[in-house]
Amino acid sequence: MSNQKQIDLDFLRQMLQSAERSIQSAMRLLDDKKELTSAEIKQLEKRDNEFKKKAKKLSILEKDKIIEGVFDGQNMIGPDEKQYPIPANYASKSKLVEGDVLKLTIAADGTFMYKQIGPIERKKIIGTIIKEDGEMKVNAENKKYKVLTASLTYFKAEEGDQVTIIVPKDKESTWAAVENVIKKSNGDVAKLDDDLDI
Repeated sequence: MSNQKQIDLDFLRQMLQSAERSIQSAMRLLDDKKELTSAEIKQLEKRDNEFKKKAKKLSILEKDKIIEGVFDGQNMIGPDEKQYPIPANYASKSKLVEGDVLKLTIAADGTFMYKQIGPIERKKIIGTIIKEDGEMKVNAENKKYKVLTASLTYFKAEEGDQVTIIVPKDKESTWAAVENVIKKSNGDVAKLDDDLDI
């Protein structure tokens, strides 16, 4: 099989996995007992439209398979409005925040390599890990943020632990990056470092 066909097959596989995650996420929303209010739906639509608008200004270089896009908390949104899956371990270790600009390079063997090229302004806040609708979230400053499971698993974080999260400085966000965790049992601080396997 030619390298080009292999790249196309790997790319298609990645896109299908991304679509599957999106469908699973949508199914969880449908299964949730709590229905989204019209204000929450409008806020999510506004956020998605902002990411798409920002991504449209970025580029795709077909020759080298280089795509720039915007991080939405889980995936990268490209100028073509497609979602490109980002490994949770990479997003956790890099402490990616909603709105960050990334560059994806698709290697000849089909490997996806991401690089953060345009971080947005950030701020750190402290919150508490809670469990809601079967998901671990962080309750901070009267808002509940979603966080990547990979970060919480790495820290061995549990419900009730305090956590420092990173969010956009001047924008509302649904997702937050985990900076460190203060375990409720002994007060030890767990920091995300280079030992995280990516």
